[in-house]
Amino acid sequence: MVSLQTSALVSTSCSSIRTVNAAIHVPKLPRVSFRVPQLPKTKLVEEFNRSKEQNNVLTEQTFDDLLHKTTNTNKSKVTVELYAILEAVADRIEMHKNIGEQRDNWNTLLLNSINMMTLTATTMAGVAATIGDGAPLLALKISSALLFSAAAGMLLIMNKIQPSQLTEEQRNATRLFKQLKSHIETTIALGNPTEEDVKGAMEKVLALDKAYPLPLLGAMLEKFPAKFEPAVWWPSTQFKKENNVTVQSRRMGKVNGWSEELEMEMRQVMEVVRRKDSEDYDRLGNIALKINKTLAIAGPLLTGVAAVGSTFVGNGSWAACVPLMAGSLAAAINTLEHGGQVGMVFEMYRTSAGFFNMLETSIESTLGEKDLERRENGELFEMKMALQLGRSVSQLRELASKSTSCSMEGIDIDEFSSKLF
Repeated sequence: MVSLQTSALVSTSCSSIRTVNAAIHVPKLPRVSFRVPQLPKTKLVEEFNRSKEQNNVLTEQTFDDLLHKTTNTNKSKVTVELYAILEAVADRIEMHKNIGEQRDNWNTLLLNSINMMTLTATTMAGVAATIGDGAPLLALKISSALLFSAAAGMLLIMNKIQPSQLTEEQRNATRLFKQLKSHIETTIALGNPTEEDVKGAMEKVLALDKAYPLPLLGAMLEKFPAKFEPAVWWPSTQFKKENNVTVQSRRMGKVNGWSEELEMEMRQVMEVVRRKDSEDYDRLGNIALKINKTLAIAGPLLTGVAAVGSTFVGNGSWAACVPLMAGSLAAAINTLEHGGQVGMVFEMYRTSAGFFNMLETSIESTLGEKDLERRENGELFEMKMALQLGRSVSQLRELASKSTSCSMEGIDIDEFSSKLF
């Protein structure tokens, strides 16, 4: 019975196993292929290229914006630097103006004081010669000698510093700083400043400080140089000279406003400036220097002689004549030197000679530049030269043609280039 039940269970389980196996092994379905629609190849390429171009445009715009911001930053920095220099220049103008007025007052006050002391001492010496011996004579003699000695000492200091010449230096410095101020303002107004503009403005400020110093001790210009030399107030890098200044040949027409005729005109103007104006002001400057030296020595010398002579008043008629004559001559010479402002005249000639030297150097350095595009525009340069010489453009051309004719005939031109001074 047990075996029968067991075999029955086994047979039942086997049949269930076969049923499960039959349920698991499902027959495979046939493969079915589906076609996916594709876009044309050309359309895909166009879409890709369009997206690429858009990306490139965005990249270029971003780069341009960045470059524009960087350029604006640099320009704003340069502009700020120029404004800083402009403030310093404005301060220099006020300083030179105030100090110039102060030194002009020095010239007037010192001259009046020294002349008053000299004439008072001369009068006292004359009065002492009219009285006899005694205490009044001694008092007058001592007083006269002291006044003459004090006047001589003050006159030595005055002749050393030359207040009238110092005043003219400050006037010139004020004018040149105002000119530099206008140049910087024009550069800013044009709206395209560069680092070179900042560097050039700094160099010009320092060159002017060196040419016209403010302090008296240690930095004062030599008032009696051994040789007359024109003033130099521009930096050495402003005009770059070149050794070869020959004119380029086979040039047709105008390039940047320059032509062969204009270059020849500028060369003739430079020759007139060199042979007439510069030489004339060198001659006048040397004359003014010699006169100023002579007067600066004669004034204190005569005052000192009067001081010594006043001590011998009362010993005879000749002894009274020495302080009277020496004191009178000293007052006259002091008035001629400082009242006539001979030092100022010398400084005026020195500055004028420097002005013509600057014009000559400017023309020479401009013509020495072989790249015409790098030069200043020729027509603008010609107009500036005409204005600086007090002429019109047509008058400047007439001067150049006249100089050419005189050179061909072998004679010196009888006309100066400048009509201003």
